[in-house]
Amino acid sequence: MIRYLLASLVLAWALGFLWFAVSLPRPAGEVRTDAVIVPTGAAGRIPRGLAVLERGLAERLLVSGVAPEVRPAEFAAEFSVSGERMECCVTLGFAAVDTRGNASEIAAWVEANDITSLRFVTTDWHMRRAASELDRALPPGVTVVRDAVPSEPSLANLFLEYHKLLASLAGGLLGV
Repeated sequence: MIRYLLASLVLAWALGFLWFAVSLPRPAGEVRTDAVIVPTGAAGRIPRGLAVLERGLAERLLVSGVAPEVRPAEFAAEFSVSGERMECCVTLGFAAVDTRGNASEIAAWVEANDITSLRFVTTDWHMRRAASELDRALPPGVTVVRDAVPSEPSLANLFLEYHKLLASLAGGLLGV
């Protein structure tokens, strides 16, 4: 009996990992939202968020989890953002140091700025866990459009992120 249970758990884990690895989230279409939100991390996230802003698909951009030593002028220079665009439309968030912290920082910013819809931009392999954390933190009634940045993750990266997702989901079920 225990062998069947263990075999079933291993099979469920393996099928879950296969699903996770072969069906990574995709980019969103041309959907307009109040804001675009980008947690710092892998390459391509911030440029995608800025492109959404430039195309007029969102009015404001929050970059969550920026290192405390980064100055807005440095950010603007690195990503070729005009001073005018920085002033009106780009907020740098310095409070988060991890994915759960990003969710908290984003939720506070969304509430403080009366955001009712947002485009959440992160890497394809990170989207499920990050969006799950964000969904738990956001106030009710906020529409989230998931916009995944395509990447070519290593098997090791997928393996690690799959287990982080499982831990996050378990924590959510347990209220941790």
